[in-house]
Amino acid sequence: MAENRSMHWLEMAEYDIESARVMQNGGRYLYVGFLCHLTAEKALKAVIARDGTIPLKTHTLARLAELAGLIEILTDTQKILLNELHPLNIEARYSAYKDKIAAILNHDYCEKLIERMEVFLLWIKQQL
Repeated sequence: MAENRSMHWLEMAEYDIESARVMQNGGRYLYVGFLCHLTAEKALKAVIARDGTIPLKTHTLARLAELAGLIEILTDTQKILLNELHPLNIEARYSAYKDKIAAILNHDYCEKLIERMEVFLLWIKQQL
């Protein structure tokens, strides 16, 4: 049962990173950022669920990394990535923040963001 829960979250994370690539190809950069955040969130929840734990309903990546028992082994690069992704979830949905976030999400930035997320997702799989 625990493995099923963990695999469920991991499959959803993989779907989201694939969807981010589709959005990238279509020039929908705000959604690339949003989907990269979802990828990280669901990947971290896969680690939390590996022992059968039901992950909290939170979108805070640092908190999820802590609950997953990964906060101490995250590299500085991974911590920077999670901090960079944080505002791309909730704040990207609200017009007060949307324009500010959209201004940084261009083709090159999003391409690199997806690549960094793919590396992070591979690392998460190694933790499972």
